[in-house]
Order: sequence, then C-alpha cells, then structure tokens
Amino acid sequence: MPSHRYSDVYHKVSVPLTDRHWPANRITAAPLWVPVDLRDGNQALAEPMDPDRKRRFFELMVTMGYKEIEVGYPSASQTDFDFVRLIGTAGLAPEDVTIVVFTPARRDLIERTMESVAGLTNDVVIHMYTATAPVWRDVVLGRSRAEVAELIRDGGRDILELAGDRENIRFEFSPEVFMLTEPDYVLAVCEEMTALWDATPRRPVILNLPATVEVATPNVYADQIEYMHRNLARRDSVILSVHPHNDRGTGIACAELAVLAGAQRVEGCIFGNGERTGNVDIATLALNLHAQGVDPMIDFSDIDAIRRTVEYCTRMPVPERHPYVGDLVYTAFSGTHQDAIKKGFAEHRERAARLGRSEREIAWQVPYLPIDPADVGRSYDAVIRVNSQSGKGGIAYLLQTEYGLDLPRRLQIDFAHHVQRRTDDTGAEISAATLLDLLTTAYSPTGGRIGLSDCTVQATEVHLNLDVDGVSREYRVPVAALAESLAAEFASDIEVLSVTHQTRRDGSAVAYLEYRIAGKVHWVIGFGETTVCAALNAVIAVAESTLPERRTVQVH
Repeated sequence: MPSHRYSDVYHKVSVPLTDRHWPANRITAAPLWVPVDLRDGNQALAEPMDPDRKRRFFELMVTMGYKEIEVGYPSASQTDFDFVRLIGTAGLAPEDVTIVVFTPARRDLIERTMESVAGLTNDVVIHMYTATAPVWRDVVLGRSRAEVAELIRDGGRDILELAGDRENIRFEFSPEVFMLTEPDYVLAVCEEMTALWDATPRRPVILNLPATVEVATPNVYADQIEYMHRNLARRDSVILSVHPHNDRGTGIACAELAVLAGAQRVEGCIFGNGERTGNVDIATLALNLHAQGVDPMIDFSDIDAIRRTVEYCTRMPVPERHPYVGDLVYTAFSGTHQDAIKKGFAEHRERAARLGRSEREIAWQVPYLPIDPADVGRSYDAVIRVNSQSGKGGIAYLLQTEYGLDLPRRLQIDFAHHVQRRTDDTGAEISAATLLDLLTTAYSPTGGRIGLSDCTVQATEVHLNLDVDGVSREYRVPVAALAESLAAEFASDIEVLSVTHQTRRDGSAVAYLEYRIAGKVHWVIGFGETTVCAALNAVIAVAESTLPERRTVQVH
C-alpha cells in the first residue's frame, strides 16, 4: 500500500503548543450537548427524513433533555425550511430549548435562513460556516487566505444586519476543516468574528472547531483546541465548541480530549450517524461520563426506546456491538466472562444486604460490565447467553435466573460437558429452555420401573411404599440420612457423596445428588413439592440404575 503518500499529514496539522495542560485535566461536568441529527445526520442519509420523522426525532431529543438542538439547513431544501417554520407555528420547542439553524456565508442563503426563524420566540443560534483549510481554499473555493477571510466577514455582516436587534438571536461560526487550517489563520478569522459580532459574557459567540475529516491522532486535535482556548482574546465571551467526525474511528476520543483541552460544547449525533464514517456519538460520550460518576445531563434511562425511534427515523439499524445500546453489549458468551459476571452479581447482592441498602444504591463493581444495564433500562435476562464458547458459569447463571436452579459447582462442571457437546454439534447459541431440557434429560432420566405409592414423614423417619417392577415394598428410613439409607436398600455398592437441597422461588424443591458406583461419580436431580420428596425422587433415579437390565426413570 502506498502509505508514503500521507506521510506529511502530521506536519500539516502541527500546533505551536509545547506546554500543553490537557493531559493533566479531568472531566468533572458534562459539556453542552448539541445533537445535529436533524441537519448533519439527515444530510448523511440515503433517504433523508420526511417531516413526520423529523418531528418525531425532534420530540425525542426534547424528551431526553437536550437544551440546544440544530434543527436543519433551511436554505438547502423546502423540507428543512418548512420544518423550521413548523417548530414555531406548532410550538414544538419548550421555552428553554435553543434552536440552531445552519447556513453558508452567502447572503441569499443567509436571507432564506433568517426567513425560516422569523417569529420564533425561543433563543435562536444562526450557525454560519466556511471552509478555511488550504486544500478547500485552493480546490473548492478558488480563493486566497485574504479572500476567504473577506468572504467570512461579509457573511458575518449580513447576519448582523438581517438579525436586526432581535435579542433572542445569537451567532455561531464554524471554520470548516478547522483541524487542517493553519493555527494562526484560523485564530485570526475567529477573532474577527467575535469582534464583529461583539461577543460578551452576556451574549457569547459560539466558535465551533470541527474535525471535519479526521486526519491525526486525538492528542493532536486536543492540542489544536487548547491552542485556541489559551489564545482567544475574548475567551470569557466565547463558547468553545467541537464537532468531530469519525474517519479514523477516534471521534469519541477526539471529543473527550477536546473537552479536557477547554471545549465547553460538543456537536454530534445521538448514535453517531453522519457523513462517511459518521459524526461523534453523543450517547457513547454521555454514558462514558455516567460510567465515571459524572451526570451526563441527558436521559438515556430507556435506551432501547431511544434506539427504536432513531432507527425508525433514520431507517438505519444500530449495530449489535454499538457501545451501551447494541443488543449484545451487555451479553457474555465467553466462559471466563460469564463466570466472573455471575460471581460479581452474587457479590453485589450480598454487599447490598450487608449494608442494608438496595442494589441500585451501592457502588457498581461487577466484572466486565462498566455500568449496570438497569441504568439504561436493560434487564439482566440477556447478560449471559450460551454458545460453544461458554463455560459453566454462564450455563449456571441462565438456569438460576430463568428457572431458579442453583447447581452445585461440581455439577456445573459435569453439565458443562453435556452442553459443550450439544453446541459443538449444532454450532448455534443455546437457549435457557434448551438448557433445562438437556439438564433433565441428563440427570432426571425416564425409566418408570420404580414408583412411589405412599410417603409419610413421622418425626425423624420417612415411611414410604415403593412399587418396584410391580411389587410393593415398604421402607422406613431416617429423615437425616434419607438418601444414604434408601440407596443402601437397593445396592450396597452405591456411595452417596453429597445431597444438596434447594427451595425454588415457586416454593417447590430440588435435590442434587452426587454418588459413586463402580468407581465412577454420577449426578441425579430430583424435583418435588418438598425437600424430602425431591431427595426421594433423586434416590429413586439412582436406584433404577442398580436394577437388572438397567433402565432410567423420569424424575418429577
């Protein structure tokens, strides 16, 4: 591959910054999030949103708590123009939501943009952009540095003139392709705009510095943002904003480092939709903060409902491995992961009980799960799923959560071999229902040669009548040693190694019986209404195996 063709990229984006501060900083509060799904994200769709979809998307963002929303490019299409008008005429935006509209630095398009927001009583941001990087100046615009600067000034004057004295209008400027623009030039252009628009702390100007095309590592972008942050003359009158794209797959890192470097505002799309490889993903950024103990200030507590709306509006699916929202991001197939998660859930419950607090109140420390899935409206049902890569922990977790079966550890190990053979044969994921069927087939076999006709518990003894191959037999065995005593009645070479009783959520009982015969260890499982009945059914299953012409029994 001709990699040498790109070797001078770092030279093009170098920044005169040697004593950078951002590496030592920490994000302690959420920036202002500005979703651009209705403009930038919409332009990136093969089939742009119709008015109904745009309205539904806008209402979703309001519900989630966004306070500033870029709603369209009114001069680009009648659909966008009409939608901006609809926001005002239908009263779609609450009073505390700022509406942002996008325009190039061209008078006729600025006029059309201003027409779209006429009558809006909400705060409005007129967002003007012009490409400033050398290749764009030379190839796209065909203008010199001075001519592009004058183009920007003209656009700024037009906006100032057409905005009149409307106090609800503020201004935003984006030097498009900021990250490939000479630092001295972009600083000078931005300084001119803050002076032209008379930026003050009461009426600040937004300077949006986009990584229009990612061309360097995130630390370089952070240096560029810090350079601007430290050198702008009216810094207290500027809201420093970033708009990263994701060409290198590091848009999220660029945004996070940019905030460390002084950015106060982040433009992006909820799940990262955008031109080429997408805009920065606000959901991931916000939930990254949540995972660090910082309130993201946006409500993602029902992330699946948000995803359904976004998928409907954009006609694009969210990938299964998308951070935080994908179908499989809280799911473990790997055996080591499953075992750790299972133990983590158990420890979390025990810790909450020790502290006398609810599980939702205490610190989250579950391996492999950076946040509690319940925070975003997910249940624990699909946290662990079983396939050929799974281990005993995952298998046990599914049986425990779905059916209340708490298998002893040695039984988990033994059963895992049965599951492995099944999944290796099929190559497919295995459901909890199939696991239960496989478990009962392996350890509660069907036979029917021994039947229980009567069972009474009297003080410390169990009195029972069994039909063995049609012949009635009466037994009296101690409750405390039911399994051992009854097994000895059938065969002296059966050695009961352990019996574990469990009461299930529905009040029924299970007995897990481990025994050795002819030098080999086996397991059976008995089910019943009481622990005695469950243990009895387990022993009956063992006993059937000792009868001549061995056959198996169904354990109920």
